[in-house]
Amino acid sequence: MRDRGVPRLMTREAEGGSEPGSSSAPDSNGTWYDRVMKYETILYEVDDRIATITFNRPDQLNAVNPTMVQELRAAYDAAEADENVWTIIVTGAGRAFCAGADVSDIPDDGRVIYPEPYLSTIAQWEAPQEATPPFRSMTKPIVTAVNGLCCGAGLDLVTTGDISIASDRAEFFDPHVSIGLVSGREVVRLARVLPLNIAMRIALTGRHERLSAHRAFELGLVSEVVGHDDLLARATEIAQLVNRNAPLAVRGTRLAIRKGLDLPLHDAEILAETFRERVLRTDDAKEGPRAFMEKRNPKWECR
Repeated sequence: MRDRGVPRLMTREAEGGSEPGSSSAPDSNGTWYDRVMKYETILYEVDDRIATITFNRPDQLNAVNPTMVQELRAAYDAAEADENVWTIIVTGAGRAFCAGADVSDIPDDGRVIYPEPYLSTIAQWEAPQEATPPFRSMTKPIVTAVNGLCCGAGLDLVTTGDISIASDRAEFFDPHVSIGLVSGREVVRLARVLPLNIAMRIALTGRHERLSAHRAFELGLVSEVVGHDDLLARATEIAQLVNRNAPLAVRGTRLAIRKGLDLPLHDAEILAETFRERVLRTDDAKEGPRAFMEKRNPKWECR
């Protein structure tokens, strides 16, 4: 049985000498790796320098259970480590994007489930992240494509994603107070991207009021609303637009913005300049001006 979160490894010999299909790619030693990782609760695929992660529990409205948490961690780590991935898309299968935590898996004492012994890791002393990408430590940009119902932990992908778009069928709300729980990081993050009275209204009305996709756009929670059937195509177009730029410059710019949010303005400006200085030493920083002067498209090497 193949371990979850581990890519399937195959060689040309193992495939009877045939050329692997479009879902495979060779490493530096000529070994071919399947670019489609196999999971139980999500889908993961890499194509054209874009990793697409799809929540795949449609019958449970893509609610997050402990298996999904572990698989998402593996998928985020895989995308971050893969030099063939420049941008990540996160979306959902079925009529929901993500309905938050799967309440059927929450113990009676409300304790967050971890595979390690209780309080034995630093992650357990932090706010639980559930479906959240490691946005503070990763470098690659994330495009969040909200295809439907988005609530609870699903909101984390919108507030921590770098570019968020939504289907015209998307709806947003936070149900915690409606089931007797305090809404924690979800609405704290909302209050950083929405006006306080809007975030407070979402938090305190619970499941009894929903934000439409168009209202979310008006408030700046998402940057674009598209027809439902066009959502993934549009997310891919946006990822491709990002990928037309120098990948290291994109990552440095993203880090400058992300890390600068927690700093006073002047300190954030100085930090951004340190990232600029680092990228100036790369081959791509030389390729950009050279291509401009030669009136051709740049050939980015990500180094």
